[in-house]
Amino acid sequence: MEYQNEYQTRQQKLAKIKELGINPYPARFAKKNQVSDIKNLTDGGKIVTAGRILTIRIMGKLAFAHLQDWSGKAQVAIKSDEVGEEQFKLFQDLFDMGDFIGVTGEVFTTHKGEKTLLVKKFEFLGKALRPLPEKWHGLKDEEACYRQRYLDLIASEETRQRFKFRSNFIKALREFYWQEGFTEVETQTLMHSPTGASAKPYKTHNNGLDIDVFLRISLELPLKELIVGGYEKVFELGKVFRNEGFDPSHLPEHMSLEHYSAYWNFEDNMTFAEKMFDYLFATLKLNKKINIIGKDGKEREVNFQTPWKRVDFVEMIKKDAGIDIEKIKEVKELKKEIKNKKIEIEEIEHMGYGSLVDALFKKISRSNIVGPVFLYNYPVELQPLARRSDVDQSKVEQFQLLINGWEIVKAYSELVDPADQAERFKEQAEAAKKGDEEAQAGDDDYILAMEYGMPPISGFGLGVERLITLLTGQTNLRNVVLFPLMRPQEKV
Repeated sequence: MEYQNEYQTRQQKLAKIKELGINPYPARFAKKNQVSDIKNLTDGGKIVTAGRILTIRIMGKLAFAHLQDWSGKAQVAIKSDEVGEEQFKLFQDLFDMGDFIGVTGEVFTTHKGEKTLLVKKFEFLGKALRPLPEKWHGLKDEEACYRQRYLDLIASEETRQRFKFRSNFIKALREFYWQEGFTEVETQTLMHSPTGASAKPYKTHNNGLDIDVFLRISLELPLKELIVGGYEKVFELGKVFRNEGFDPSHLPEHMSLEHYSAYWNFEDNMTFAEKMFDYLFATLKLNKKINIIGKDGKEREVNFQTPWKRVDFVEMIKKDAGIDIEKIKEVKELKKEIKNKKIEIEEIEHMGYGSLVDALFKKISRSNIVGPVFLYNYPVELQPLARRSDVDQSKVEQFQLLINGWEIVKAYSELVDPADQAERFKEQAEAAKKGDEEAQAGDDDYILAMEYGMPPISGFGLGVERLITLLTGQTNLRNVVLFPLMRPQEKV
């Protein structure tokens, strides 16, 4: 009821503003300074700035207010004998917390030592019809923060800093790639085939061509086709879409970075990954030792000092689960062994061999890894797009970078043999027929491109939001995404 009364009061103030001939939503304001400049200038410094009013305190013929813009917040003082009695009354009667105001004045320091702008004149720049959340105690409801991120940004300095960090991180990431001789490209979002990763896709229909298409689940295949076309070092930052559930480390729409370099193998990409992290930590001025909260809720220290440890994937599964996946190659036998070990995996009956080994790893080993650690020596069934090892044809040249139980990077020496690739796509299709929803789809157009010839290639994929989440001390990807997908609220 109180909220509704305030909404009505603000509507009445809006009507009064219009009656006075004041435009409550003007087209522009000649803002010359950031609000934070108020705190940085010496007394007497001239300021012309604008922002949102956070607080108002009226004391007789003097009003104090705090303004906020993207640079921060600072105090302004409006005195009746400076702006005139009529203007002071207008401010007193018609301005509310949440409104936008433009101010011109001089900096001074209050007797309490706070840098403040003494306002000489002001302009109305925008009426807020709804009150700010909880009278400036901020949003306490996590779901409300996701649904109304704009209110979270207004109320929380920590949230603003987190998203400033995200922007700076992506900027530094791009600068590193250009510095290393890579070319940035943009490839298509709508695909004929949902391939490049093991995930369930979103399917839609294009009316113009009258065909079904898929939202991409990976950036991979078009980028490798560009290597066929003559690019040698190429990268893309873009959204990928996977029709899967939500958990702290998974979102159906997320930012991915992928790069492909001709003439590299997966070990070159290990070296590149360490170099990238060293650059990012130095550029963003981050401490190499960071405290991160694990899945168990306990805080743990992650030391990003390079070089990082390398761990054999097959040996880790053998140690943690007591199952030698190097010897058990039949899916029925592996399922039987998992059940004998009393390891519970959901939907185990519908999984192919590769999906089953991956599920076993996630169930038994992944959450125990603090890292950073490189996992390598993967069975070929886990990665249909990776090159077989020359030493052992049952393995692929691949690594994953694990931090705090999360896969942050996946990279491998690319499969460039079109006959081998076609055969692996066929094996994945058989797994899909048996009910494996995450089996990778084939792509005839990609096989055609491969037949024109490919050099040695190594590819690299980084989960951008996962890394930002860890570096900002968060535990859920939604906290570093401005507007994560939510179920619509029921209308009352």
